[in-house]
Amino acid sequence: MRVQVGKTCCLLILGCALASCGSNGDQPASAHPEAAHPAITETITQTRAQCTPFGNAPRPRNDSLNDLETGPTMCQGGSRLSDWKDNNGTTRRACLYDTDIATPTHKLPLLVFLQGSAVPSDFQLPITGLPGTLTSANLSNDPQRPGFILLQPIGRITDHFYPEPNNTQTVGWDVWYRQLVAVAGGREVNGIRYPLNADMETVDHYIDQMVATGRVDTDRIYVVGWSNGAALALLYGQNRPRVAAVTMYSGPDPYDSLSDTCGQKPVRGKPVNDTELQVFNPDVPVFHVQNNCDIYASCPNGLALRDKLLAGGTANIRHQIISGMPEQAATDTCMASCGSNPRGDGFNPLGTTIGIANHLVWPAGWNQEMFSFLRSHKLEH
Repeated sequence: MRVQVGKTCCLLILGCALASCGSNGDQPASAHPEAAHPAITETITQTRAQCTPFGNAPRPRNDSLNDLETGPTMCQGGSRLSDWKDNNGTTRRACLYDTDIATPTHKLPLLVFLQGSAVPSDFQLPITGLPGTLTSANLSNDPQRPGFILLQPIGRITDHFYPEPNNTQTVGWDVWYRQLVAVAGGREVNGIRYPLNADMETVDHYIDQMVATGRVDTDRIYVVGWSNGAALALLYGQNRPRVAAVTMYSGPDPYDSLSDTCGQKPVRGKPVNDTELQVFNPDVPVFHVQNNCDIYASCPNGLALRDKLLAGGTANIRHQIISGMPEQAATDTCMASCGSNPRGDGFNPLGTTIGIANHLVWPAGWNQEMFSFLRSHKLEH
């Protein structure tokens, strides 16, 4: 398999270097007792002053830089959907890759791709090989319905709990503010209304737009993500019952990794306190492919995530370690010299060299295995 990574590596450095202009902080809205709404959990005991019931406060964003970086998105080989404003007023964007094979009488699965952080979206999707399989991939498990519709919502400029230079004002997704439930007016907890995570809202919006066409097989909506996008794919799948399955490549634990001081444990029922987070689609099937030496020494973090999800019954996850470049062959263990901390290690020498190199290469040789996993899962009524 031949993969071009030189341009992507350069763009990673460029994307991480773009850190200018002021930033806006998203804060939870105050309670409005006069406006009734169906709170899911009205009280959650808080044990950590620096945290919310949903982990961290929304990450600071930079709308000016967001327009500068995501505004020129080209959607090469596809079409750009109409811009939309999220609950912060931030302009959001998405690309659609569609061969027009799908019709209301010939519905096809919808595959939603969520980009990794730091690198502009236009340079990520092409190297996955996914657009080249739009008419041939078997995601429907029906030989009369090959192909799928491919949707790519675009991230936004926020701060991340990742090591420099990917810690501030880079494109990606906020997986640290975990109010993930859509409730009109925001979810009220302890007298405060917490708005829906703006990235979850954005993915909701663009999936809704595609479903409204009548051409999507709504029993087969799948989410696939790379890196930071894989972390959001997991959160999205665990909280949206319309998602049939999720595939992740090299995703850090969205609940507890690196410098996040407001980590949480996902649970099926009501949380005991703010150290737990209830999820609402806990049986979602997940396939996670991860390098034995990966960025931020994240392989042991992936194993810890797998064990946590299985032990708590909050996702039916399969975790596959691969050997990294060039073979990307199946293996059983993480490379100990690349890090052993279950929360990841942002400064491990091999993790910041070999790990980054592995991380920037999508495992295209595993695409068929991912397709097989996805098509084996559909929503049952």
